[in-house]
Amino acid sequence: MAYSYTEKKRIRKSFAELPTVMDIPYLLSIQVDSYEQFLQEHKKPKARENTGLQAAYSSIFPIESHSGNAELQFVEYYLGEPEFDERECILRGSTFAAPMRVKIRLIIKDKDHKDKNSKAAIKDIREQSVYMGEIPLMTDNGTFIINGTERVIVSQLHRSPGVFFDHDKGKSHSSGKVLYNARIIPYRGSWLDFEFDAKDLVFARIDRRRKLLASIILRALGLTTGEILDLFFDKVAVYKGEEQFEIDIVADRLRGEMAQFDIVAPNGDVIVEQGKRINARRIRQIEEAGMTKIAVPDEYLYERILAEDIIVNDEVVAHANTPIDHELLVKLNSFEASDSIKEFSILFTNDIDQGSYIADTLRADSTSSREEALIEIYKVMRPGEPPTVETAEKLFESMFFNADRYDLSNVGRMKFNRRLGLDFDNTDDPDVQRERSVLTHDDIVNVLKELVEIRNGRGEVDDIDHLGNRRIRSVGEMAENQFRVGLVRVERAVKERLSSAESDNLSPQDLINSKPVAAAVKEFFGSSQLSQFMDQNNPLSEVTHKRRVSALGPGGLTRERAGFEVRDVHDTHYGRVCPIETPEGPNIGLINSLATFAKTNSFGFLETPYRQVVDGKVTDVIEYLSAIEEVGTVIAQADSPMNDKGELSEEMISVRSYGEFVRMPADKVTHMDVSPSQVVSVAAGLIPFLEHDDANRALMGSNMQRQAVPTLRADKPLVGTGMERHVARDSGVCVIAKRGGVIEDVDASRIVVRVNEDEMVAGEAGIDIYNLIKYTRSNQNTCINQRIIVNQGDEIAFGDILADGPSTDLGELALGQNIRIAFMPWNGYNFEDSILLSEKVVKEDRFTTIHIQELTCVARDTKLGTEEITADIPNVGEAALSSLDEAGIVYIGAEVDAGDILVGKVTPKGETQLTPEEKLLRAIFGEKAADVKDTSLRVPTSSKGTVIDVQVFTRDGVEKDARARAIEKSQLDSYRKDLKEELRIFEEAARGRIGNLLDGQKVSGGSGLKAGTVMKAADMKEMSLETLLDIQPVEEDIAERLTQIAEYLVDKQKDIDVKFAEKKRKLTAGDDLQHGVQKIVKVYLAVKRRIQPGDKMAGRHGNKGVVSRIMPVEDMPY
Repeated sequence: MAYSYTEKKRIRKSFAELPTVMDIPYLLSIQVDSYEQFLQEHKKPKARENTGLQAAYSSIFPIESHSGNAELQFVEYYLGEPEFDERECILRGSTFAAPMRVKIRLIIKDKDHKDKNSKAAIKDIREQSVYMGEIPLMTDNGTFIINGTERVIVSQLHRSPGVFFDHDKGKSHSSGKVLYNARIIPYRGSWLDFEFDAKDLVFARIDRRRKLLASIILRALGLTTGEILDLFFDKVAVYKGEEQFEIDIVADRLRGEMAQFDIVAPNGDVIVEQGKRINARRIRQIEEAGMTKIAVPDEYLYERILAEDIIVNDEVVAHANTPIDHELLVKLNSFEASDSIKEFSILFTNDIDQGSYIADTLRADSTSSREEALIEIYKVMRPGEPPTVETAEKLFESMFFNADRYDLSNVGRMKFNRRLGLDFDNTDDPDVQRERSVLTHDDIVNVLKELVEIRNGRGEVDDIDHLGNRRIRSVGEMAENQFRVGLVRVERAVKERLSSAESDNLSPQDLINSKPVAAAVKEFFGSSQLSQFMDQNNPLSEVTHKRRVSALGPGGLTRERAGFEVRDVHDTHYGRVCPIETPEGPNIGLINSLATFAKTNSFGFLETPYRQVVDGKVTDVIEYLSAIEEVGTVIAQADSPMNDKGELSEEMISVRSYGEFVRMPADKVTHMDVSPSQVVSVAAGLIPFLEHDDANRALMGSNMQRQAVPTLRADKPLVGTGMERHVARDSGVCVIAKRGGVIEDVDASRIVVRVNEDEMVAGEAGIDIYNLIKYTRSNQNTCINQRIIVNQGDEIAFGDILADGPSTDLGELALGQNIRIAFMPWNGYNFEDSILLSEKVVKEDRFTTIHIQELTCVARDTKLGTEEITADIPNVGEAALSSLDEAGIVYIGAEVDAGDILVGKVTPKGETQLTPEEKLLRAIFGEKAADVKDTSLRVPTSSKGTVIDVQVFTRDGVEKDARARAIEKSQLDSYRKDLKEELRIFEEAARGRIGNLLDGQKVSGGSGLKAGTVMKAADMKEMSLETLLDIQPVEEDIAERLTQIAEYLVDKQKDIDVKFAEKKRKLTAGDDLQHGVQKIVKVYLAVKRRIQPGDKMAGRHGNKGVVSRIMPVEDMPY
């Protein structure tokens, strides 16, 4: 295998017995791809798909006024550039966001005049770009910067929309009877439940309100009693014979029944005796005897249910759904021959698999018409309000059949149709999707039919913990939902104003107030339960946090309500969700981690990759399967033995089929795992020899690796799993080469690469500059620092690691140190997981860490006057002020101890009654110090460290102090120097390229050269860049490339000027501080912490302990 530049520095011996079939995919793709789909900022407005922001806008617009005279249409949206970059946002405590503008078209119609299509003619069209607030942008590493802190939006695992059938496991009723239920869950809108009670009547609930009989819902859909019976039951025709009633013989209906009377053949033989079961042989005998009808005694018909009204002489003798009794049969027999009933029909029901549940429910129902049913529903949904038929109808229609109020979503429709065995074609057409997103009358009837079938013993209930019934909601989707909430609020306000749009001559900007949208987005990113402060302890904790999947949060479960089943490992978790990595404690099983190779499909269900197997031969075709698609497949393990031809070599193979582990012949296998590590998450995949660990300890091991604090010097693990490189690369803490080339220049804070010719874009100078992050504070106060691992002149390729970040060593994750350990007792100092350390470990700084604290001092306006930052502090000695400058702010590099002053600040205090002596002193010396008290920022107790940075933010309109101006000047000088250096490097690179182009070329003039002169490298070394660019080569191709380089350099100079002007504007402008704040000073303190008794130490296998004592080297055993 080919090693990259970094890998060559430390060759790893791989003991893997299986070849790698596919690389580990980009670990942060679940975050990055989801938000990219939401913003679609790199797509042209016309090419955008109907997802994310585009979908949110198109679902709300067009907005029409109540009168229909005016309409607002959405044309397109576009995002601007963010005002500050990521680094500046963190320093200033602002949000990294881009302004969004939307092109809106206002159409004023003239209802009195019609156009060709007989629609209202258009009177006026006004188009305008409207500002819609700021949208937070995602950084390259999948995080958001909100109010200066890095946050992560955790993905949510929630119940998929669709229809679910379930039962209560016999817990609801004291008899222990199993009660079945069905639930239609939309993406947004009202839930509709159907459920059986202990008497086998079917009830409905809307939004978990009071129970209604299910027949009320059916009547509200406009069905009559006869239509309902037709939908749910088969009929049996009953004929009036000479002496007895007769019924048709249907073989399927007789099979398994108990004969309630003797069944006699025409020749008088008894085929089935009363009380005997009718089996297949007896049915065959009945058919051979040529019987098509059976005479039945009257008792057989008792309690059977009429399927339709019995009408004699236009008079209803008995209504449909009435049970037959003795009186009714006597009545039917009593009619004269002319009026007599020749036949009538009854419902086919029995006690085994054809219950009369819907018929019983209809009989219990007091409503008889659609209007009554609607009013009954209205009473449940709006108790206490007087119902009218119109309002009741409106409410029922809007609850399930109006796309504005009810949305099943594409996923919901797919799950719904799949569950009920209906067709589903996936389409991107928004109109079709909108049409399909509401329920139809047939949908509701089909759900009830399926529920009755399940109660009759045909059909299965669903497993709600199956990953085919739970889907992932990622950042993009949650942001879209919040955005839509904001837009709905805007829509209400706009509708009111639209009617007066024409008369008041309003523009779209006047109509739309973007505050609700901005507020909804801000609330989501700032305070949602799933928007979390990023865990930034080390690169692994960052990656794991972004790959976390939570069942909690809005629209999810709550800790208290979640039972054992939801938390348990399910067989569909295989390759999708890690069975090991989950917190201990109340959240166990509710917060999970994505498996290494897992990804989400377009519907949001988790998929895992498998190799296809055809006739026992393993192919290299990789197929991603979701839990739904996996049903029915036979999947072999990744380590199943194969021969040289790639065929499975054993006859019987250990496979997974329908969630069970079984052995099957090789030709039955359809798929094969891609890697043994596809079962576990990234953190569990870092544990070597994981298969030998106990599950509970592995859980602790994978959780504790995330708590490792980056040490002073990272030390690579001697034994790794190969996952270390992927975590370091994808976490974003390392600097990675965007293009191959040669290292031109390198120092502690930046790397300059001269790009390879074949990777350059035409006309550019071919230079990449990488600026490194130096000693920056992380969210957990640990130190983020990048160290270069390349030298000048090194050749690098695309994707090589150029600089290590915290806890990485030569591009590999290095969370701890390689230490010699001994398992042995020593005078009780290592009792119960205590750890005894040698002083040598402390002396060598093996476990020393650097922590950076941010200490803030705020000068505010108070009632008594303004607080002042100054070195002139009352009653403080000279020694205490020794490390402050004239502005009262500590110097960079000062070593400070607990209690030392970092920023001098005085606050005015109220006038107090003065003693005569003080009054005299005041009069003589004009002493004013007594009016202020000392409120300086001091180093907190138990801290000592070095000041590594100071930032001063001054309110706009307040004069900057000397220190603020000095910081501003040094930042500008440093930036100017960087830009000059950048330009110099570009010019040198351009010079080199021009030299290569012109070497040995004939020229036609320019720069004082004679026509026909042949250029030589030695001569060109003496010439300036301007002279070289002025040369006119004979070959047109070369001349054109020279022109391109010249244009590129001019553009670069302009670009640098613009950058500098922009930076200067940002630095010199005042800062946007909170109301009443005059000045903020932030002091960054680097604190070195050595390992000490009481610190926790752990290995990768869940072996943890607390340091009990640090031993002198001479006292160490052996």
